[in-house]
Amino acid sequence: MAHDHHHDTHGPAHQQEHGHGHGHGNGHTHDHADVDWAEMAPHLEAQAELYTPLYRQAMTWLAREVTEPGLVVDVGSGPGVVSCLFADTFPGARVVAADGAAPLLERARARAERLGFGDRFGTLAGDLPGALSELDYPADLMWASQSLHHLPDQRAALAALGGHLAPGGTLAILEGGLPARFLPRDIGIGRPGLQARIRAVEEDAFAEMRADLPDSVAEAEDWAAMLTAAGLKHTGTRSFLLDLPAPVSDAARDYVTTSLSRLRERIGERLDAEDRATLDRLLDPADEAGVHRRQDLFVLVAHTVYTAVRPV
Repeated sequence: MAHDHHHDTHGPAHQQEHGHGHGHGNGHTHDHADVDWAEMAPHLEAQAELYTPLYRQAMTWLAREVTEPGLVVDVGSGPGVVSCLFADTFPGARVVAADGAAPLLERARARAERLGFGDRFGTLAGDLPGALSELDYPADLMWASQSLHHLPDQRAALAALGGHLAPGGTLAILEGGLPARFLPRDIGIGRPGLQARIRAVEEDAFAEMRADLPDSVAEAEDWAAMLTAAGLKHTGTRSFLLDLPAPVSDAARDYVTTSLSRLRERIGERLDAEDRATLDRLLDPADEAGVHRRQDLFVLVAHTVYTAVRPV
């Protein structure tokens, strides 16, 4: 989904769009024509690579549910980091990375070639889920990571995805979980609880985003129930943890810095003056209390995956 919404379970880890999950193009209800995907791609790749331990856990679980799929489709693949993880997890499968941003799919193809998956790796450019009609045959496993919550009618989108599954095929969606935490409750500057208050502001911003979508359909976020209503059989729910304790790697520090910087741009003016000043200090490279230098920085986040099968 071609977004820049900084949403990760309505929290600050979505700033770089999970390294994938960019599929809807003009079929999406937001206008992202001004997004420079070639410029964004390295950041998206870096975040997905940082989250690879979490994705690996999810794929190990999926591999027990789905044995020897012939076709795996990554819906909203972005630059293909996760698509290539699927190719590695399922060595007998053909993998298709589907996305609305052509520059990201170019990166996906190059990555697959570099990793030796090029002969069984394809890409599909276009508005999602509509572009999936161009698939040569139905998917045995379809993955959609944090993309559905940006579509106006989530239940209809689930039904559309399910329609491109082979009988007995599995749809796995990554939605919800717990928002990323980067800092202790009391960071020694400002009022304790900064991230909790940022979280509350983001929840409001997310609710407004959903409400502003043309033809938005309000849904209780019961994904198992929505999958069932879409004609699929819910088969499992599991959450996976990314736990990068302090002191963090340079890659994790860069991720936190970029995440908070994008958050400052997007919702900074909705914070009170004290919290805004604290956030500005955190983002100041010269400040000893900033995230560029802090030794108590960490990354802790949980993502939830729901699986459902198309009835035979």
